[in-house]
Amino acid sequence: MSESFDLRDEPWIPVRLGGQSVRVGFRQLFHRAHEIDDIELPLPPAASGLLRILGALATRIAGEDDVPLGDEDTAEDVEEWFALRARVLERGRFDAKAVDAYFDDEALTGRFDLFDEQRPFLQDPRLRTECVDTKGSPNSSGINKLVIGRPTGVNGAVLFGHFSDAAPVAVPAAVAAWHLIATLYYGPSGQCTPRRITTVRAGSGDAGPLRKTISFHPWAPDLFTTLVLGVPAPGSGAEGNDLCPWEDELPDPLGALPPYTWPGRMLTGRARHAVLLLPSADRREVVDAYVTWSTHQPSPAVRDPHVILDMPRTGEGAPYARPADGHRALWRDLDALLLIGDSQTQRPSTLDHLPRNLGDRLRVRAYGFDQDGQQRDNIWFEATTPPVLAWQQHANPELSPYPGMAEHVARCHRAAEEVADKLRYAARLGWKLATDPVEDSSAKVKLDPKKHGPWAALAVSRFWSAAEHAFWQLATPALIDTAPYPPFVRIALDALDEAIGARSADVRVARARNRARTVIRSALPKPHMIAPGE
Repeated sequence: MSESFDLRDEPWIPVRLGGQSVRVGFRQLFHRAHEIDDIELPLPPAASGLLRILGALATRIAGEDDVPLGDEDTAEDVEEWFALRARVLERGRFDAKAVDAYFDDEALTGRFDLFDEQRPFLQDPRLRTECVDTKGSPNSSGINKLVIGRPTGVNGAVLFGHFSDAAPVAVPAAVAAWHLIATLYYGPSGQCTPRRITTVRAGSGDAGPLRKTISFHPWAPDLFTTLVLGVPAPGSGAEGNDLCPWEDELPDPLGALPPYTWPGRMLTGRARHAVLLLPSADRREVVDAYVTWSTHQPSPAVRDPHVILDMPRTGEGAPYARPADGHRALWRDLDALLLIGDSQTQRPSTLDHLPRNLGDRLRVRAYGFDQDGQQRDNIWFEATTPPVLAWQQHANPELSPYPGMAEHVARCHRAAEEVADKLRYAARLGWKLATDPVEDSSAKVKLDPKKHGPWAALAVSRFWSAAEHAFWQLATPALIDTAPYPPFVRIALDALDEAIGARSADVRVARARNRARTVIRSALPKPHMIAPGE
C-alpha cells in the first residue's frame, strides 16, 4: 500500500507524447518536455493554473551556467534576461540533472506529496483543527465542494451528474489534484466552510485570482518551448525574495500578504482559498476535503501576465482582466493579442518580445471559465488559434515579417462587430414592424429596450457561427487590402432571412424584412453597396 501520492513521479498530468495520450508526473514532464506535443488536461481551469505552476517550476530548472530564468540579478537587466532565454531556447530541452536536482532537493521533501502530513502540495494541514463546528468536531466541506461541476448540499441541484452530499462519491487522487488547482485559481467568493483562528469562526472568502477570466498562452509545437515562452519577463511583479507556496513556510492567515514577487509568487502565490484533501486508506482516492478562506487581507497589486487588460468604458478606474464569455469565439479577441497595447487594451505580457525565428510556428492557446463573481459557474472552454503570432504589430515595422497584418485583422474584427450590431438592431426593428399594427414602416420607429423579439437572438447566433469562417478566409496576407465589410453583410442578410423564416410570405413581414435588410446594408461603405435583391 502506498503511503503517499507524490506528484513528482505519479502519472497524473495527461499529455500527448509521440502521438499517444499518456500521463506523467512533474519529473517526467520536465525530462521529456521537448518530446511532449501538448497538455491534454480535460479541465480547462485546472490546465490554466497548471501552466502557471509549470512556468514557475521552469524558472527554477531552466537556465545556463547555474543562472536560472528566475534569477533576481539577471532580472535587473531585461535585455540580459532575454538573451538568457534565447540561449535556453536554443538548447531545446531542460537539463535532466537540473530537473532532478530541483525535485530531489531535501528542503522540498514531502512538499510535492498530495497527502503529506506536514506540507501537502498547495494545501494547508492546519484546516484539520481550524475547520471545526461549535462543539470542536471536524467540519469538512465535502468532496462535492472540491469537484467543480458537482452540486453541493444535501438538496443541491443535479446538473452534471447524480452526486449528493448525502452519498459522496470519491474521486481518483490525480483528478482531485486537477480540481485542487482549479479551486485555488478560480474558486468562488462568499460563503464557505468556517475557519476558526481566533475566537471568531469566519465563514466567507474572496474569489480566486483568475475567477471569470480567460487566459492566453503562447503555444509552440513542443511543451519545452511553450513553458519557456510562458515565463513572464522581469518587471511583471515586485522585487524581493521570490518563493512559491511549496518552497515557503505556511502563511499567516491573519498577517499582511507579502508582495507578489517575480516570477514564482505572482504565478503561484495569489490564492484566496485554503484547501486540504482527505485521502482514502490506500491514498489512491480523495474521499473528502476542506475548502475555506486563506486570507482576508487586501491583495497586492500585480498584473497577471496571461490576461488581456481592458480599461472601463468610462475611461476611469483600474484596468481589469477581460472576462471569459462562453458564447464568444476566440477569433474575436485576436486583434487584442496582435496589436501593441494602447490606453484602452493591453495584450498579455507573455505575448510581447517573442523570438522572431519562432513566429511562424507559434499559436495562442486560450483557457476560459465563464462564471459570475461569486458562486455561479456557467461553462469552461479551451481554444487554440492557427500560427498567427508572426502577424504581431511591432513598434518598429521593420521587425515584422508581415507588416500591416495585425491592423488588417483588427479591421476584419471591427467590421464583423459593426455588422453584428446592425443585424441585432435590424432584427429587433423588423419584429417591431411586423407585429405592431400601428407602426408605419416608413416612419422612425422607437424600440422598447426590454422587448427584443425572437428574431434578434437567432439571427445574431447564426451570424457569428458563419462569420468565423469568413474571418479566417479574410485573415491572410494575400487579402490584406480586401474590404472586410461585404462578406459579413452577406452573412448578416442570410442570417436575418433564416431567423424570419417562411413567415416572410406575409405582406407585413415582407415589408419589415425589406426595412431590416436596408439597415444591414447601411453598414457597407458606398463603393461596396450590395443590391437590394442580393
